[in-house]
Amino acid sequence: MISGIGSTGPQRMTDMLRTAGVKPGAAAASASATEEAAAPASPAAALAAEGAPIDTDKVTAIKAAIANGTYAIDPQAIADRMIALDLPPR
Repeated sequence: MISGIGSTGPQRMTDMLRTAGVKPGAAAASASATEEAAAPASPAAALAAEGAPIDTDKVTAIKAAIANGTYAIDPQAIADRMIALDLPPR
């Protein structure tokens, strides 16, 4: 179920771990170790495993500009972008 309510929800998993005598933290650590050892099943999974692409040079430059007060903020451009993201495509 999408909502996680019912016999397959999160409470059911907790009940299964409790009856098996497994501590929830131990199960999570075991699962993450297994996931790290397994190769990603798809290109999307591989990209997700690598993490978000971050331009660290750009982040550093923006932080420096904010720190010295030279970072320009264009409220109109921000508002235009927010409206464009909220409206359905034409």
